[in-house]
Amino acid sequence: MFKTLLAAVVLLAAAGTGTYWYQRDAETKLPKLRTAPIERGDLMFTIDATGTAEPEEVVDVGAQVAGKIQSLGVDPRDAKRAIDYGSPVAVGTILARVDDSLYQSDVEQAQAQVQSAQAQVESTAAQLLESQANVERAEKDLLQIQAKLFQADRDWVRAQGMWKSSPGALSESDYDLAKSTYDGAKAAVGVGTAAIAQAKALLTNAKATVTKSQADLSIARANLKRSQTNLGYCTIKSPVNGVIIDRRINVGQTVVSSLNSPSLFLIAKDLKRMQVWASVNEADIGNIHSGQTVRFTVDAFPSEVFQGVVAPDQPRLNASMNQNVVTYTVVVNTDNASGRLLPYMTADLQFEVSRHTNVLMVPNSALRWQPSAERLAALGIENPATAKSAAARRVESKLDRGEPTEGTVWVVHQDAVRPTKVKLGLTDGARTEVSANDLSEGAVVAIGEEVSDGAPETADPFSPKMFGGGARRPQ
Repeated sequence: MFKTLLAAVVLLAAAGTGTYWYQRDAETKLPKLRTAPIERGDLMFTIDATGTAEPEEVVDVGAQVAGKIQSLGVDPRDAKRAIDYGSPVAVGTILARVDDSLYQSDVEQAQAQVQSAQAQVESTAAQLLESQANVERAEKDLLQIQAKLFQADRDWVRAQGMWKSSPGALSESDYDLAKSTYDGAKAAVGVGTAAIAQAKALLTNAKATVTKSQADLSIARANLKRSQTNLGYCTIKSPVNGVIIDRRINVGQTVVSSLNSPSLFLIAKDLKRMQVWASVNEADIGNIHSGQTVRFTVDAFPSEVFQGVVAPDQPRLNASMNQNVVTYTVVVNTDNASGRLLPYMTADLQFEVSRHTNVLMVPNSALRWQPSAERLAALGIENPATAKSAAARRVESKLDRGEPTEGTVWVVHQDAVRPTKVKLGLTDGARTEVSANDLSEGAVVAIGEEVSDGAPETADPFSPKMFGGGARRPQ
């Protein structure tokens, strides 16, 4: 009997309590909660940047001579079309021709100078041979004169001996003849020696003339080669295999080659390999390194995610400053075998810094949201304003800074909420990794409330959109 009475009392008390909370909720008219489930998956911290798609190597083809563009080359794909944007070219493909009339006349003039110099070389060579023959002839004449001098000297010695030993044996005229013959032979030797010296001087002069004529011939040949080279420059050819991405001339246009060669064509060597030149803020550059995985999208294909890798020796050290913001250029290599990426497309990049797999995740709004004072009062929490300011503002501030911290999520169960302390991990700016003993995948957490007019109230109206978000990494 006592047990039956006790059970009746408990039922009456429970009924009274339910009636009280129902009437209280009806009086307070608490807004309806907005909720989201706790999910399990992969979370990635990224650094966002913007950049421009660039060909891996671009060759700027210019003109090395001045003149009027006479014609454009023929498109390899269609003989009836001229070289233009998008034309594939190979090494040696004719791109354009410059009027070569002046350069052709220079070649003809240089050829005439070469012929004249060649004739001068041949003439001086003949003079050199003649001078060499004159030297040889003078040397032989000197030998004959020296032989005559030797004989005249012997005759003169004998004549002197006979004149002294037998004055009557030699007539005075024979004595004088021997002496004059000796003196004449002696003088002839001097003349022959002088003739050799003169012939050798003429030979030296002839050699110098030959050397000069040969030098003039070399200069004439060099001028001819230069004239022929300039004439060859009138035909502008592709130096590489690739695709023309820009044509900057038209037929009839005059190009002037001065200190800077005028740019006529831009040729991309291989559009199957592309680069993205990204501008990364100095605050994030410490997390960028060679070989890092990168994802990016372009406006032309917003639903397609392209993959890339940070190129070696990155980032580049030549930083730029714009409105006191310092950025560094980081080159990302990517495959473009599909040909969908075009030069100079704007890309939105995400540099992958770290990744956590198979973790529990909640929307960041679940960590920022706090129940209203009325809802906290209904839960029996005293000083609700103090509780909200002590938790919400602290967690929100640390989420914005990307610092590891503990937070609170409000788990929803049968239209009631209960606070659960969680440990925060990696965040991608939209979702945050959480862990707690009493949390499981699929549990529902509160992320906001419906306002009076039925429009949802969000805890963070400026929260980043998905595609990795404006990622921050816990430090």
